[in-house]
Amino acid sequence: MAMDAALAITGATGRLGGRVARQLAERGVRQRLVVRDPARAPALDGTEVVQATYDDADAARRALEGVETVFMVSGAEEPNRVAAHRTFVDAAAAAGVTRLVYTSFFGAAPDATFTLARDHWATEEHIRASGLAFTFLRDNLYMDFVPMMAGDDGVIRGPASSGRAAVVAQDDIADVAVAVLLAPEAHGGATYDLTGPEALSMAEMAAALTEATGRPVTFLDESIDEAYASRASYGAPKWQVDAWVSTYLAIASGELLPVSDAVAKVAGHPPTSLAELLARPA
Repeated sequence: MAMDAALAITGATGRLGGRVARQLAERGVRQRLVVRDPARAPALDGTEVVQATYDDADAARRALEGVETVFMVSGAEEPNRVAAHRTFVDAAAAAGVTRLVYTSFFGAAPDATFTLARDHWATEEHIRASGLAFTFLRDNLYMDFVPMMAGDDGVIRGPASSGRAAVVAQDDIADVAVAVLLAPEAHGGATYDLTGPEALSMAEMAAALTEATGRPVTFLDESIDEAYASRASYGAPKWQVDAWVSTYLAIASGELLPVSDAVAKVAGHPPTSLAELLARPA
């Protein structure tokens, strides 16, 4: 490798990895950006860009040679994500990486209602078995995506009932990740549940969107059958529709509770509220 970088960041072309990479660059931290498409990598001081995908063991191993700590942003949602994660973790171990900081999901478990949370649990288990030191960041639902939940008609639809979710801002997740990456040994073996400052129902999220935008937004509590029917027009594969619907079912079941103090403890500042996020300039 052309540059000595003890820290590697994956997902730097995305929302979360990009935030983390920019913050580290601003602090003068040398880093290696492991990306699928180098042309989309951010141009940051003190970084080198290498190309690799999670499912390419040889490329991943080469990309991680000489690296001590890897920030592993979970891969894009797809049926083979767990297998790709396992390949990458094994490549990291083979390259001599000593620790992984992995972005998991709140309530990750083999029987989680939210189907994709099961993927995260399987990845966590593989990381544990690898012998690598680790820190797991179990993110709640992204607060930043709340505005996208409303359709063109201003209705948020899903079988969430009166359940609540402690949604978290991506900026806060990035702040926690940076704090962990700057002192990884201090957070070794930790699992942090990352949430916002309060748990909100879907009706309350709709009301917050109405207040912030002036556009009327409401919540329609669908039955499970209605939820599948209302999403049929997208033509998405079954596993993806299952994931969409089970997000709301997880809220209804209370699995996206309770509120955590991890953002304040690790990042050193209070977590962002939905009202605060919606008030920010677009």
